[in-house]
Amino acid sequence: AFKAAVLIQQWYRRHVARLEMRRRCTWRIFQSIEYACEQDQIKLHNFFSYLMDHFMPSSSKERDFISRMFVSGESFKEAELEKYCDYESMEVPDSYTGPRLSFPLLPDHATALLEAFKQKQQLHARYVLNLLHETRKHLKQLPNISHVSTCYSEEVTVCGDLHGQLDDLFLIFYKNGLPSPSKSYVFNGDFVDRGKQSLEILIVLFTFLLIYPKEVHLNRGNHEDHMVNLRYGSCAGLIAMSRVHGKKILKMIQNVFCWLPLATLIDQKVLIIHGGISDTTDLDMLEKIQRNKFISVLRGKKRKESNRNVEIQELNGESKAEADPAGNEAAPGLSPQPRPAQAPSMANRLEFSRWVRQTVQEQIEWCRRLVDISESEEEELTYSSVVSMTDSDGPCWTRQEEWKQILDILWSDPMPQEGCRVNTVRGGGCYFGPDVTGKILEKYNLQFLIRSHECKQEGYEFCHNRKVLTIFSASNYYEIGSNRGAYVKLGPDLVPHLVQFQANKTAHTLTMTQRQGFPVALISRVEESAFRALREKLFAHTSALISAFKAYDKDNTGRITLSNWATAVESVLHLGLPWRMLRPQLVHSTADGMLEYKSWLDDLAMEQRSQEHIQSSLLEVIYRNRSNLETIFRIIDRDHSGLISFEEFHQTWKLFSSHMNIELTDDSINDLVRSIDFNKDGNIDFNEFLEAFRLVKQSQ
Repeated sequence: AFKAAVLIQQWYRRHVARLEMRRRCTWRIFQSIEYACEQDQIKLHNFFSYLMDHFMPSSSKERDFISRMFVSGESFKEAELEKYCDYESMEVPDSYTGPRLSFPLLPDHATALLEAFKQKQQLHARYVLNLLHETRKHLKQLPNISHVSTCYSEEVTVCGDLHGQLDDLFLIFYKNGLPSPSKSYVFNGDFVDRGKQSLEILIVLFTFLLIYPKEVHLNRGNHEDHMVNLRYGSCAGLIAMSRVHGKKILKMIQNVFCWLPLATLIDQKVLIIHGGISDTTDLDMLEKIQRNKFISVLRGKKRKESNRNVEIQELNGESKAEADPAGNEAAPGLSPQPRPAQAPSMANRLEFSRWVRQTVQEQIEWCRRLVDISESEEEELTYSSVVSMTDSDGPCWTRQEEWKQILDILWSDPMPQEGCRVNTVRGGGCYFGPDVTGKILEKYNLQFLIRSHECKQEGYEFCHNRKVLTIFSASNYYEIGSNRGAYVKLGPDLVPHLVQFQANKTAHTLTMTQRQGFPVALISRVEESAFRALREKLFAHTSALISAFKAYDKDNTGRITLSNWATAVESVLHLGLPWRMLRPQLVHSTADGMLEYKSWLDDLAMEQRSQEHIQSSLLEVIYRNRSNLETIFRIIDRDHSGLISFEEFHQTWKLFSSHMNIELTDDSINDLVRSIDFNKDGNIDFNEFLEAFRLVKQSQ
């Protein structure tokens, strides 16, 4: 009996270990593909930024197009934005049966909204715009760092990423209770993208924010960013919801996002930020930044070195006449470039700092007039601007320094090693070690940090000696059963009490017999989904893989070793996966430890062709580039109508031709756009855009 018990124990331990290994491998696949997608988004944005920096507009129309291409939502002044998004002129038809809002909002309005969304009803665009307008007014009065005290409520509940998954928010409210004077909530960013109900989540959160402004607090996440939204399609979802008013709703949401606070402090002891910190994180600077300047953190970099040179010349007291001995005249109709006043002595640091700010501001105004770009908003009194004015004698930070502060707290991740280094996996922010955490906690007298930004299998994870807590509230993020969600409750003692959940309807309908084998079946299902995504990724890089395999196949036998296969695959995909461990799931037939790579790639192509009846080489290119093509389409479609107008296409291709040094006449561009407009309706939809890409690739 004893031997039998030991044998069963050994078998069980091996079984559990195998399940855990399969789970970890599956997790690595999902995360690697997700982060690679974020890298692609940043690379694509940098490419367009480069094009814009090196394109010289030849007319006011081109200047206007370039200035608006990446600044959707920025070009409206305060009055213009309110006029554009005028909700009062909208009529709600008698046939509308959904919820109705009147301001100021009451708890009954929130309850009605929750019930309506459970019944799959939608809120009319008039009420959505009214809600966004009131939310924006409220957020503008908030500081960059919200301060919450446990003295005024029984506990504070902190929720992580929701990513458009409304069922998770419903479950949190069901288990923990609705926001109330005795129950405060902090929602730590990433409310939107990936899930299908991003707008509904925003409506619910903004409603509770206005009803309980002292009990509900919202932090900005890296997905509360117009450029990131372009990648993940929440913009397209809004337009689809309301064809008539979708663009106005999108414009207002972009503006609301830039006013979201950046962090929350509980009892001056617990710091809540979306991503993380770096060795340069400065809470004093974060408190005083005018956060609304950064509508997209991806656009925060100072892109033109020439602008920097202009500033340096001005700081050195050089005028345009001195810098340009030829004495070329300024453009007609423009005021001359302002000459800076005589620089005061460096001994008086206060006077010199004021002179620098005044000189740079004059140059910025002159440059705006030169390129015919107006300011995004009229200067008005907000909390951050008041803080800036009251501290005018303090340090003067550059926009680059401010941008890096926001980038780090929205995009960074913790790492077990000491130090701080660039986050090359995501393409933004940094990795920070336990020593960096310790220094920040000691500097600001904090107990620990709460952050989100990373999906965790259990919904939460402690690291850095339990000084950093990651909370992720979107369950089933990658696939049903892939992960739990969690939230954390903090009382006056600030001891974290964690609650896990899983909004999984499939698990609730299983019989008792099915539940006994549920973990194995669930892991198999999640594992299958991960490997399906990985095989798509492999197929999308078929051409590059063949070249990499041939480098190891010197004799052109069509066969390579499995070790060389693993090395070659990693050299092409750069996903950092344990390919040797994953090989049994990806390579089914080997002879004498050798792989016939051409037949293996043919099998991958056959699997994908069974889903899409397209030529294999063409399908490979589309799989590899579809996300980029969708993002490019949305960037060109600057009014987010779902259609590219001939003018938008024309100006974009002028940009491309300038970058590629190709002379394209207006007639040739017009011929091109007419040839892509297959249904001759005067616009290009995404299917026509994709079809044109297929035809060009096929002709090559």
